[in-house]
Amino acid sequence: MADLMKLTTSSASAKSPSGRSILQSIYPPHPSHIPTLSWSTTCPHQLPRTPTMQESPSNSSHEDVYKSEKNDLKIVHAGEVDINQVQGFDAPAPSKMTRRAQVLALAICTGGFLFGYDIGVISGCFIMKPFVLAFGDPSDCGPDGCALPDSRTSLINSSLSIGTFVGALLQAPVSDFFGRKPSMITWASAFMVGAIIQTSTISSWVQFCVGRAFAGLGVGALSGLCPLYLGETAPKHIRGAMVTGYQLLIIFGIFISYGISWATQNFKTSDAAWKIPVGLQLLWGIVMLSLMFFLPESPRYCLKNGEVVRARKIMASMRDVELQDVNGEMRGDKWMEAELLEMKQGIDEENRIFAGHSYLGSYLVCFSSKNQMWKRTVNGMMLQTLQQLNGQNFYYYYLPLLSSTLALPLDPFQIQFILGSASLLATVPALIAIEKLGRRPLLLIGASCEAACAFIVAFVGHYKTAPKDTPADMITASQHQAGAVFISFAIIHLIFYSCCFGPGPWLYLSESFNAPTRAKAISLGSASNWLWNFLLSYFSNKIATQYGPFIMLIFGSILVFAWFYVYFMIPETKGLALEDVEYLYSQNIAPWKTPRWIKEHGLNKSIEDRATVKV
Repeated sequence: MADLMKLTTSSASAKSPSGRSILQSIYPPHPSHIPTLSWSTTCPHQLPRTPTMQESPSNSSHEDVYKSEKNDLKIVHAGEVDINQVQGFDAPAPSKMTRRAQVLALAICTGGFLFGYDIGVISGCFIMKPFVLAFGDPSDCGPDGCALPDSRTSLINSSLSIGTFVGALLQAPVSDFFGRKPSMITWASAFMVGAIIQTSTISSWVQFCVGRAFAGLGVGALSGLCPLYLGETAPKHIRGAMVTGYQLLIIFGIFISYGISWATQNFKTSDAAWKIPVGLQLLWGIVMLSLMFFLPESPRYCLKNGEVVRARKIMASMRDVELQDVNGEMRGDKWMEAELLEMKQGIDEENRIFAGHSYLGSYLVCFSSKNQMWKRTVNGMMLQTLQQLNGQNFYYYYLPLLSSTLALPLDPFQIQFILGSASLLATVPALIAIEKLGRRPLLLIGASCEAACAFIVAFVGHYKTAPKDTPADMITASQHQAGAVFISFAIIHLIFYSCCFGPGPWLYLSESFNAPTRAKAISLGSASNWLWNFLLSYFSNKIATQYGPFIMLIFGSILVFAWFYVYFMIPETKGLALEDVEYLYSQNIAPWKTPRWIKEHGLNKSIEDRATVKV
């Protein structure tokens, strides 16, 4: 298999203390009809030896053997593997994922679009007079505009995040028990229920909050299922771009909502001003739900339930491989069959690791010391936390409200649309940059540049812009210039976020965990994201009311911390197969040394460069 990392000893005959080959020590035994592969190694300058077939060994302690022999392990690249040992028909190169499969995988990221759209819609509603009159009182409107009381604004805004937090935690058990596809349909339906409750609201802000909470259940769960599904289906050479696509659709949702809100705010006295953008959630929900029915089930979930034939058919259709008769069974090419065998090994390993654990108790495995699993889980949760505390959501949620108190030169709806446009345009190059530059460089660049922007926005906004309630004819030229600087650096801040810290944490979740822990670790990471999203959306408005632009000093300081955290804690994973990531962590490589380690071991090469098929 082209992207499969092989671990072995320096001799084909090397055995563990229990008499097992090293690969057999790493993977549990399989049924007799599935061969266990053992690979020999050579020094880099020597010709590779021929792989041998081993019988499935008896059980022994996986962890003890691993600890005693991991220092003797080294990588054998795919080019040194005789792929013909796998039972499948010959193929000149690894099968690619078809365009249809790429579109379907990207379609599940419409959950990101829904979240982005909801962010943009609610921030626009807060400055619409009909919305304020529907959920507030006439006294909330004055000559400078309308605004709900801070406490009510915070509750309405944060109610979505309450649902997303719960949904993020529930998605792992639901998807593990019922499958990825039925789970996505279920959570998409929950979003639809929430959208219906919101749209049918007349004047009860409590009902509106309940609707947002139900919608949040769907959005939060899909935020975890998207990287999980992609991690189980997408080949590594496009995995980063596809996960970045999730971030792209979040930003696209924000952009579309800003444009719609800007248009409908012209209904100055009609509830149509906020009913139209809120009601359009139903349309997006129907589109998403329709796409879900065309998605295939995760091949890994099928294997987990013993549906080998179904898993093989799904993998073949996604890779445009026609199954052929091999020894009386319909099989794919040897590359696909090697991937199928690897997936089966991972499932057996998962069953072994979680044996004797309750479902909730199995979450403790995510914090075990083996292969630095605790570090990976903590890193995933921390990156998701830092993503929320970049300051970007403060701009999205509250800049329209804040801009109306700073006498800035643009209308709040115009500022919204400019922010959304800049974020969308910046996310597109991120699709390329994250695979060209790598994960670490983008996160480091993003943290440093965003911190600088946050400090500039804080000081310019506090000291140089016009004070609240300043009449338009009293604003000086320098204050107008300061307002332009304020908006400009807010836009630059969002551009760097969209390129760097927007996709980075989600990508880390999708490619840093082995098969047994992936669903649970992703649910913990995404739950951290939504927990901080709730805290931010609830408290930021209150802090901004008291301190104004100085709130950005908090976010700027967090971004400085984020730079140091990424440098000392986050390894590079660009271009690595999931198995390569597992080996990287097992070697305790310092994160700042991982780019050089990857290059030295040849793991930065493409599939074609790393793989040569022996015919």
